[in-house]
Amino acid sequence: MIHKLLIANRGEIAVRIIATCRKKKITSVAVFSEADRGVLHVRLADEALLLGPASPAQSYLNIEAMLNAAKTSGCDAVHPGYGFLAENADFAGAVESAGLIWVGPPADVIALMGDKIAAKGLATRAGVPVVPGYDGSDQSEDAFAREADRIGYPVMLKAAAGGGGRGMRPVTDAGGLVPAIEGARREAMSSFGDSRLFLEKLLVRPRHVEIQVLADNHGNAIFLGERDCSVQRRHQKVLEEAPSPAVNAELRAGMGAAALRLARSGNYVNAGTVEFLLAGDGFYFLEMNTRIQVEHPVTEMVTGLDLIGLQLDVASGDPLPVSQETVQLQGHAIEARLYAEDPENGFLPSVGRLKEFVPPEGPGVRNDVGVQAGDQVSHLYDPLLAKLVVHGETRRQALERLQVALSEYRISGVSTNLGFLRWLAREPHLLAGNVDITFLERTWVPERERSLPTSVLLLASMARLSQEVSTESSDPWKGRQSWRSFGVERRYRCEWGAREWSVILRPEAGRVWTAATEKDVQTASVRQAADGVVELVVDGTLIEGRIEYASSGLEVSVDGEQYRLVDAVPESTHVAGVRAGSGRSALEAPMPGTLVKILVTPGQEVSASEPLVILEAMKMEHVVVAPRAAVVEAVLFREGDMVPGGEPLVRLKSQ
Repeated sequence: MIHKLLIANRGEIAVRIIATCRKKKITSVAVFSEADRGVLHVRLADEALLLGPASPAQSYLNIEAMLNAAKTSGCDAVHPGYGFLAENADFAGAVESAGLIWVGPPADVIALMGDKIAAKGLATRAGVPVVPGYDGSDQSEDAFAREADRIGYPVMLKAAAGGGGRGMRPVTDAGGLVPAIEGARREAMSSFGDSRLFLEKLLVRPRHVEIQVLADNHGNAIFLGERDCSVQRRHQKVLEEAPSPAVNAELRAGMGAAALRLARSGNYVNAGTVEFLLAGDGFYFLEMNTRIQVEHPVTEMVTGLDLIGLQLDVASGDPLPVSQETVQLQGHAIEARLYAEDPENGFLPSVGRLKEFVPPEGPGVRNDVGVQAGDQVSHLYDPLLAKLVVHGETRRQALERLQVALSEYRISGVSTNLGFLRWLAREPHLLAGNVDITFLERTWVPERERSLPTSVLLLASMARLSQEVSTESSDPWKGRQSWRSFGVERRYRCEWGAREWSVILRPEAGRVWTAATEKDVQTASVRQAADGVVELVVDGTLIEGRIEYASSGLEVSVDGEQYRLVDAVPESTHVAGVRAGSGRSALEAPMPGTLVKILVTPGQEVSASEPLVILEAMKMEHVVVAPRAAVVEAVLFREGDMVPGGEPLVRLKSQ
């Protein structure tokens, strides 16, 4: 029986574990870094202890600090959550050696399944289908080239100690193999401290379907159906659902039996997930995750089981309270992950303070959140803010509830993928259940290929117009004399996506303006404006938005979607930009991060879109490319340097 639990994690999974602790009357102890003082999981826990500085290496990845926290607080068990130390066999072993209960599989099992090469060998011996590939000890580039030729392109490079999409590189031909090896090794070493790679045949447009398993110390093992995780971006899951629209009862039984064979062959105990690629009529072992999954809530919604609670029961030595015969799947569940990232800028991580955060409510709606309004989003940690989970009697009802819930989500202060999720929830291929792991790459269209909504342009122009009024009122929208001074035509210009947008405002009577855009001519008037909330009446239709002022432009929030507009300035003074054709002399870091690779030298001639440097932020690599043909004048940082967001990285000059 567990009495006091150390939660060795942060964010929404820490909050989720605290919720189960309350139900089971277990005292919860949170840990936090200097950057996480006062955040949600710290406030909700019964007790909280400081681990150390903001850097993960000195806090959430610090095994000694975690053990000291557990001992100091008198905990008898440790739950690792997911990420950080959750699949670190050394941490699990240290917890067990300290006489504490580890909520997860034994350390040797974590080590076995964490070695993707060894796990694949175990799967083969257990009779689980595997993808053809190469996992030999010869890690030379020549060996990989030889084996890739044997297997046949396209192939996929993977980190032997990896997971979560890190250290993975698809390779379509021999010419791209060596750069892919270098990038995969670098990312694997950075993420896992192990640069070993293996090679697999790249299946064309497979689905990603995983099986949830549970095993106790009394010989019982069950599976709880499947989750379809095919909607991915850069091998990171975005939306998951259970059951899978592509799996029938016969296939479910076959995949479940294979997952249990693997679990039993590895002497697995506690919760785990066996991941498969589904291609045609066959399925192939991908990997086994030795922890609770981010997407576990969809399984909870269709089974009615508390997976965290079952983890704690098994860790306490209790037998599983359910058998395979009693597992029933009811209805359909879908989870959408809300990230602090900018879909319109290559999904780069976003940092800042959350000014508004209001999750939706309603029948069949569940919110697993890790933040509240006022919290600071840091570049040091995973950008996942929350998970929206919906349940319906049918898949159609679940999708409808997802669409409504996403439309009611309110968040501002940082860029998020909320607008992207709203698009995704109505995408025809998703609605039909016809998706695969390349689905997003083929269907998502970023803003540079879309039009800026006229409502956003009008709200922004009226906001900028208000700044021209006199200072007679602290609220510029209330300055009547100021509005009378607007007796001339105004033109507002901004940049969004890859182009400039403009609107011409012509004054009419009172607060009424004629607004001319490239699309239309409309009549607009300000109905109400206070505290950054603006209401316009445009051709008789009410439009409401929130305006946030930034140093370079505006953030306009309309219907829960955020649009970051950059104020346009004359070409003679416009010295910044990263898009093709820009006249920039210096390229800035798109976000705070570590400069891991410099690919050019001063004096080198580069072509448009040629990679210059590689930044690592939030566990992902981001390539900064040349906006035009130019000559490298200077590289302003060294490899390994921490780079603040917005700082110049490379200075260019004309050829």
